[in-house]
Amino acid sequence: MKTIIEPFRIQSVMPIKMTTRAEREAAVRTADFNLFRLRAEDVMIDLLTDSGTSAMSARQWAGVMQGDEAYAGSRSWFRFEAVVKDLTGFKHVIPTHQGRAAERILFSLLCKPGHVVPSNTHFDTTRANIEAAGAEALDLPVAEARTPGLVAPFKGNMDVEALRRVLKEKGRERVPLVMMTVTNNSGGGQPASLENLRAVRAACTEAGVPLYLDACRFAENAWLVREREAGQAGRAPRDIAREMFRLADGCTMSAKKDGLSNIGGFLCTNDDRLARAEKDLLILTEGFPTYGGLAARDLEATAIGLEEVLEPDYLAYRHAAIRYLVERLDAAGVPVMKPAGGHAIYLDAKAFLAHVPPHRYPGQALAVALYVHGGIRTCEIGTVMFGRPDPAGGPDRPAALELVRLAIPRRAYTQSHMDYVLEAVQEVFAARASLPGYRITDQAPHLRHFTAKFAPVA
Repeated sequence: MKTIIEPFRIQSVMPIKMTTRAEREAAVRTADFNLFRLRAEDVMIDLLTDSGTSAMSARQWAGVMQGDEAYAGSRSWFRFEAVVKDLTGFKHVIPTHQGRAAERILFSLLCKPGHVVPSNTHFDTTRANIEAAGAEALDLPVAEARTPGLVAPFKGNMDVEALRRVLKEKGRERVPLVMMTVTNNSGGGQPASLENLRAVRAACTEAGVPLYLDACRFAENAWLVREREAGQAGRAPRDIAREMFRLADGCTMSAKKDGLSNIGGFLCTNDDRLARAEKDLLILTEGFPTYGGLAARDLEATAIGLEEVLEPDYLAYRHAAIRYLVERLDAAGVPVMKPAGGHAIYLDAKAFLAHVPPHRYPGQALAVALYVHGGIRTCEIGTVMFGRPDPAGGPDRPAALELVRLAIPRRAYTQSHMDYVLEAVQEVFAARASLPGYRITDQAPHLRHFTAKFAPVA
């Protein structure tokens, strides 16, 4: 049959507060037009992020009840460690409370002022943690990644020739590691191919530089490799994922994505000396190395989630839900990132709101409009998130892309919710000429999108 159904039944539900447009207008004004500052109960469809918002399975909730909460050496830790080692093949597994904690530990130990960390595209917390250590986060995406409407199978790839030039120019002493984000979140949730990963691995080996994966969405990347890459059709997603990890020297992981968990993460490495320093810093800032800031119940839930996320029926349904939205929006003429990625739909805000210049934040304008019109919370991934303020007070240096991400929480929404989202986006698109731009009235020096305040500009 053509219809792909959800490979699960729903046994527990949470009510949605149905709001009016007037109520949403008042709520977003109170939040200073920043959707991160909204009360969650005032959101009808929450697509702000897929991080920590998944619905856990019956197996995971059963695991929660079996958590061994011993401070050191708990049974739950050894189960978690065994699952991660079997999947990744890495020698050392260091638990953290979420992905950015793993990033902070890694980059604070490896990065120094003057260093450069190349990537296909760094996401926000990765970039912020690299810059907090005084290093430069350098994006080297392939050329096709810069054109949202272009259909290419692996727009998450890294430009290998550009990487080789950087490695040759900077040398091992200035490039402490290379990062590959799978899937490439900032670039539209697009996958990286195994062929590209192998080429990046070869370049790193020649230069003597370690390769790390930002592995938050490794399972979705593995599925898209299976679906799109020559020679990979029919392979088990688990086998593809294992090959991806074994091409790297280590990884950071937010288990709040493809760990199907509400909290958690880990840092892996094969380097004995680095692992010792990482564990010492973990004890100082997160917790003992057998819990790393997590309750044992969360270690249990994550271990089970890492197994469930690679089930082919789940991954087929997951990508079908994303593809359904992308194809229907594209057919309606709505500018959208193509092809469908792994975890979200990305609206091309630059084309959607062509009358709003980058320094008036078209992505923010579109995200606010979707909330006011339909109660849908989304996330700007453009000049608010990645632009650079002008020290002289002029317009921001714009981001490479102006996107609005509709991140779909795993196993949380139904087909009718997605149809509602489709209808709302199309109605906002029809009224796009009337939407204003925005200015920032208050901002933090780092990761400003989380807390900034905005005001509309006619």
